[in-house]
Amino acid sequence: MRLRSSLVVFAIVALSPAAIWSAIVPRAFRVGRGPEAIAFDGTSLWIANQFDDTITRFGVDQRRALQTVAVGRRPVAIAFDGAHVWVASLFANTVTMLRPDDGSVVGTFAVGGGPGGLAFDGASMWVASRESNTVTKLRASDGAVIGTFPVGRRPITLAARDGSVWVANQTSNSVSRLRASDGAPLGTFQVGDGPFGLALDGQSVWVTSFFGHRVVRLRASDGAVQSVSPVGDGPSGIVFAGGNLWVANNGSSTVTVLRQTDGAPLATIPVGRGPFGIATSLTPVTGVGIWVASFGNNSIALIDPRQIL
Repeated sequence: MRLRSSLVVFAIVALSPAAIWSAIVPRAFRVGRGPEAIAFDGTSLWIANQFDDTITRFGVDQRRALQTVAVGRRPVAIAFDGAHVWVASLFANTVTMLRPDDGSVVGTFAVGGGPGGLAFDGASMWVASRESNTVTKLRASDGAVIGTFPVGRRPITLAARDGSVWVANQTSNSVSRLRASDGAPLGTFQVGDGPFGLALDGQSVWVTSFFGHRVVRLRASDGAVQSVSPVGDGPSGIVFAGGNLWVANNGSSTVTVLRQTDGAPLATIPVGRGPFGIATSLTPVTGVGIWVASFGNNSIALIDPRQIL
C-alpha cells in the first residue's frame, strides 16, 4: 500500500513540533569512539563503538564503564535476548554472541553482507544485512542459521513482536513484515524518506523517517497509516517509556518525546552530537532512565523521564 497524501497532510497539520526544553541537561558519560547502538540487559548497558571495533559494558547503578570487549570490524547494532548479548559487525559480515556477566565470546557467526540490525523474537535472533538486502534468522541457543529471506533495499533495522518481524528498508522507503515462524512475507508498506528506527506497541508500528524529519505510525494489523508526527532532523532510534515515545534526532542532536496515544510531540531535549541509538533501563536502585548514544562526541547521555512525564 502507499501513503495517501491527504492523510499525510492532515496528520502533519494536526501535530505541531514540540518546544525545546533547554532547561533539561542530560548527564553524559564517555564511552568508545563512534557509539551507534545501545541495549540494556537488566543490569548493564551495552554500547557498540563502531570506530573502536569494541563494545562497552556500562553499569547503570554504578554510572561508569565496567568493561570494554573487542568484537568484529565496525559494530553498529547490539541486542539482548534474555541470555546473551549479540553484536552485528558491519564490515566483518558477522554477528557475535557474548555472555553478559563477563563479556566472554560464545561464538561468532557469518551472515549476509553488511549486517546492521538485530531483533529477538523470543526464540530466534534476526539480522538485517544492508548489502545483501536480506534478513537472516539465527537460532538463539547456538547461532545456527535457520533461514535467509529477501526484503527491500538496504534493510537497516528490525523489530519483532506477536509473531511478526518488521524490517525498515532504508532506500526502498518501505517497511516489510515477515512471519516469524518461517520468514514468509506478510506485506510491504511505503512510509516515506529513509525509514530507520522501529518500535512496536502491539497495536501500532512506529517508524522514524531519517530524511523526512518525521515519525510514521502504522496500524499493525494491516499497515495503514494512522498518524505522522514531526520531529527533528535525522530521526533514528526510537523507544517506549512511560506512555511516550523517545526519538533520537541525529542531525538535530536532540531527543523528541511523542505521546504514545496519538503521536503528539510533547518536548524536544538537547543531547550530545549526532545521537543514533536509544534505550531504556530499569533497576531497583536508579529507576527508569532514557539512554542515548551520541555518535559525535563519544558518549552516552542519561535523561530522567520524570522531568517530562
